[in-house]
Amino acid sequence: MNQAHIRGNILGLATIFLWSTLALFTVLSGNIPPFELLSISFFIASFIGLVMLKKQKKSFKDLFKIPLKIYFIGIYGLFGYHFFYFVAIKNAPAVEANLLNYLWPLLIVVFSAFLPNERLRWFHILGTLLALCGAFLLVSKGSSLDFEEEFTKGYTSAIVAALIWSSYSVISKTLKHIPTYAVAGFCLLTAILSLIAHLALEETVIPSYSQLFASIMLGLGPVGGAFYLWDYAVKNGDIKILGSLAYLAPLLSTLILVFIGISDLTVSVILACIFIILGSIVSSKEYINTIKRFFIKS
Repeated sequence: MNQAHIRGNILGLATIFLWSTLALFTVLSGNIPPFELLSISFFIASFIGLVMLKKQKKSFKDLFKIPLKIYFIGIYGLFGYHFFYFVAIKNAPAVEANLLNYLWPLLIVVFSAFLPNERLRWFHILGTLLALCGAFLLVSKGSSLDFEEEFTKGYTSAIVAALIWSSYSVISKTLKHIPTYAVAGFCLLTAILSLIAHLALEETVIPSYSQLFASIMLGLGPVGGAFYLWDYAVKNGDIKILGSLAYLAPLLSTLILVFIGISDLTVSVILACIFIILGSIVSSKEYINTIKRFFIKS
């Protein structure tokens, strides 16, 4: 267990914490249309990459040295995921669409089995399924789900979004030779495509100061800065553990909303907390044992 591996897992957990603030800042962004919000956030996110370039004594020109196929992968992941997610939310009930979208952590664990030198164990599957049950309770709020045929387009889009993000994350694992600052190019191109989608599909809203602040925070955190951390995490950490731990994001997001008084602490939230934490512990069994052995030897 080398330092890069440990750091990758830690940064992956930090990414999940950042993603947990998504709901909060989205609420604070008010009535800004989705693609307009994305374009603002990803433009902010691209500046993070420029700072990273300068810190590594690189220039903007170095982004042009990244192979074109890598940019296709980046656009596929960042823009493709958000595009289909928004289509899902607009064309299906939010609860059902979100539940289908939250298949992506499970799919990451499953897809990781096809990577070289990766081995899928029983506790990875069990832990992720327990966490998925927790996400089900969290999203459904303990009530039944109703998948109606008229919302097929939305349901399909949610599944496509889950497939895109999970496959993008697993593909990124194989691109360890590509520097993380390449994400700056992904963010910039996603910002441009989001702006085009906004101009074609939405009506522009001039944000207030508080809405603009929320948009900037999204770009610095869950819809921007988090993607740089996730890129490093999946390339260097244990992608199976990260996939399972990703279910902490909706849980922490809900708890943040409960803490500030936007949501209520219900029995389903408490049960979801138990399932997700238990699932995370089970899926991390191998990693926890490695840490124990490390401290015993030292």
